[in-house]
Amino acid sequence: MQETLSVALLGYGYAGRTFHAPLIASVPGLRLTVVGSGNPAKVHVDLPEADVGTVEEVLARPGVDVVVIATPNDTHVDLARRALEAGKHVVVDKPFTLTLAEARELALLAGRAGRQLSVFHNRRWDADFLTVQRLIAGDELGEIVHFEAHFDRYRPEVRPRWREASVPGGGLWYDLGPHLVDQALRLFGPPSAVYGDLTRQREGAQAIDYAHVLLHYPRLRVILHASMLVPGETPRFTLHGTLGSYVKYGLDSQEDALKRSEAPGGPGWGSDTRDGVLTTWRNGAPHSRAVPTEVGDYRAYYAELRDAVLGRGPNPVPVEEAVAVMAVLELASASAAAGRELPFGEAKRR
Repeated sequence: MQETLSVALLGYGYAGRTFHAPLIASVPGLRLTVVGSGNPAKVHVDLPEADVGTVEEVLARPGVDVVVIATPNDTHVDLARRALEAGKHVVVDKPFTLTLAEARELALLAGRAGRQLSVFHNRRWDADFLTVQRLIAGDELGEIVHFEAHFDRYRPEVRPRWREASVPGGGLWYDLGPHLVDQALRLFGPPSAVYGDLTRQREGAQAIDYAHVLLHYPRLRVILHASMLVPGETPRFTLHGTLGSYVKYGLDSQEDALKRSEAPGGPGWGSDTRDGVLTTWRNGAPHSRAVPTEVGDYRAYYAELRDAVLGRGPNPVPVEEAVAVMAVLELASASAAAGRELPFGEAKRR
């Protein structure tokens, strides 16, 4: 029989309501029992049976096994620390922390507490990224020499929300950058050097809304790009290898489905009808074919998290990997401020 874990969700804004609550509810063995929010009426519209309390009340509940932190970025460290000290297993939405030093601190604390600490890098389970992983693992492209990942949008007007405000953890690099960095590190490991170009392009922008980051490897070059001023469509992934190229347009469908309040795991969940294109050379000429996209499923994160807490499998995003993401995020910011490339070893000295 599957043991059921009691889960508490701190924060019921966009991340908590759109991603975490429905995904937790869809995974057997997890039960969302309490939400930490200052707006009980908002929570009860979606979760009429959930208890709602203050952060203090939630962390003090003895029956809670896992605390999920989906609050503004600058609160992550304090809440994660308090949850670990209360003896809970902890999931933190991205970005893990605001600094590399804070990430290391939480990693040490989790180790001393003997609790699972994981970061919600859900885009490891994007349909297109799973396809990229399969192509690389199958050596269909040969040695990868160029990898480019874009997370572009067209939002020319600055919106009055904390993610676009001049606050700690605000801006595009700490919003979308963690997705891009985590995927790159997942594929290729840590780089030898990092160059970052981060700026504000929109009229009235208060926080970073353009990010262009280059990760250096011995032969490979990785470009991570995100912008709020891209009216036209750009490829989500572009890979060039010694045997072929792969280009994929379109974002994973799961976030849009969640915004439409579709139940995770329903008909068509995680499917992507836009094939990528693989081009190889034969007899001196290019030959292209469509590559069907894998099926994505964010539920896998919480299923693996459940098993890790129960001692039946590994943490889906080990804290060490989350610390490595913070190292690249911070180093890219330092590079942008210095106007030069910085060796990755500098992150170890921070």
